[in-house]
Amino acid sequence: MTELTHDETNLLCIYQKGSRAGTIDNITQMRKYLEEDETELLEMSDGLLQKLEAMSDAGFDALELFPNFNY
Repeated sequence: MTELTHDETNLLCIYQKGSRAGTIDNITQMRKYLEEDETELLEMSDGLLQKLEAMSDAGFDALELFPNFNY
């Protein structure tokens, strides 16, 4: 299974929609509102989308998603 970074996990917690496909759609929609200079978030969301696309639905369902914004 692909390991998610701390920041990817937090982003996933914000945009999760109960299914892998729904979450991919939420993140894809969010990206449309980012500005060109938001490169860090663009790159992070690109990497997260790649990981989600490569992941199975069962793998997504097995993720333990707990946001941690204090690190």
